[in-house]
Amino acid sequence: MRFYTKSHAHYCGIDLHAKSMYICIIDQTGQVLHHKNYRCRPDQFLKAIEPYREDLVVCVECVFTWYWLADLCADEGLVCQTKYSS
Repeated sequence: MRFYTKSHAHYCGIDLHAKSMYICIIDQTGQVLHHKNYRCRPDQFLKAIEPYREDLVVCVECVFTWYWLADLCADEGLVCQTKYSS
């Protein structure tokens, strides 16, 4: 198993579903900066992360709905890590 070992100012975890996504952003100390439910739309995601995106890593569970988000992150130059569920 590979582990992501780089540090960032902000970390974004996403609980992704077919029609909704719960976005939580924390800082290096673990303080929750943002947590809110959104519709699964690129504009919603980009608006939510805007204040934190300069040094942000995104992590999303690999479920059947994750491809659009990984592609969006790649297009936007964001680091996106995936976690396979077992």
